[in-house]
Amino acid sequence: MAKAALVVACAVMFREDGCVLAALRPLGKSLGGQWEFPGGKVEPGESPAEALQRELQEELGITVQVETPLTVVRHDYGPFQIELHPFLVRLLTGTPHPHEHTELRWVTLPTATELDWAAADVPVLEELMAVRPS
Repeated sequence: MAKAALVVACAVMFREDGCVLAALRPLGKSLGGQWEFPGGKVEPGESPAEALQRELQEELGITVQVETPLTVVRHDYGPFQIELHPFLVRLLTGTPHPHEHTELRWVTLPTATELDWAAADVPVLEELMAVRPS
């Protein structure tokens, strides 16, 4: 029997200088020490876009406008599967602060490829590289 996928939404947020926001997962958590696009689990009754707005408020202390959906990624990590819904978002209020992450870092797309990304986030980064050549 197939495992139910964990449905997660993530934010791709660019600054005016073209840098994208990356978040480092804490060592004690699943996929600890790996980078990801910030976001979180979609709760029952929420759309991925609604979940993303809630999670970014909780985890980064910011308000965003969810804009363009990117390609949904499905990845099997072994113990669990993930269905990742990435969105381009625009920062409306606040400055991102790592309430749940070890570190936040604004990186250029070429620099981003040097980070150790969680496997489900890699196709998102590849899609960004294809549509936003530096």
